[in-house]
Amino acid sequence: MRNIYAWLFVLLITLSSCHTHRKALRRQEKERARYERKNGIPHKNTTDEYIAIYKSTAIRQMKKYGIPASIILAQGILESSNGNSDLARYANNHFGIKCTNEWNGKTYIMDDDKRNECFRKYPDADASYRDHSEFLMRPRYSNLFNLRRTDYKGWAKGLKKAGYATNPKYPQLLINLIEKYDLEKYD
Repeated sequence: MRNIYAWLFVLLITLSSCHTHRKALRRQEKERARYERKNGIPHKNTTDEYIAIYKSTAIRQMKKYGIPASIILAQGILESSNGNSDLARYANNHFGIKCTNEWNGKTYIMDDDKRNECFRKYPDADASYRDHSEFLMRPRYSNLFNLRRTDYKGWAKGLKKAGYATNPKYPQLLINLIEKYDLEKYD
C-alpha cells in the first residue's frame, strides 16, 4: 500500500512539472512576441558594441573574483552572440548557464544539447555576469585560479578541461576572440 502512495506522489509531481514546463514555454513565447511587436526588429549588437557595453562589468568582476576580464568578455561574446541570442535577450543569460539543483531563481526553457533544457533567467545582464563569476568559484574550476590573470590561453584551455563547454574548439574560439578584439588589454 505504501508503494502505491509513493508511486501516485511521483506521478502527481511528474504531471504537474510537465504542465508547469508547458506553461513556461507558452509564457516565454508570449513574452518574445510582445517584445518584438513593441520594439520591432531588435537591434543586433556588434562585437565592438558588446565590448563597449560590458567591459566595465567584466573588469569589476575580475577585480572581485580574479577571473580575467578578457575571458569573461570572450565567453559573453561567444555564449550570447554579442548579446543577441534569445537566451541573452529574453533571460539576460550571457553565459549559457543552465539550471542546477541549487538554482532557486527564474528559469528559461529552450533547446540546446537536449530538447527543452532549463537555463537560469536573470533580472538583468549584471546579475548574469555576477552569477557567472560565482559559478566559476566552484571546486571544479579551482585550478584556474593557480594561473596568472594574464594567461588567457591557460584559462581558455582550463575552462574546457574543467567541463564548462562541450565544444572541443571552445578554447580556440575564446582565444581567437581575445586576440582579434585585443581583450587582453582589460586584464
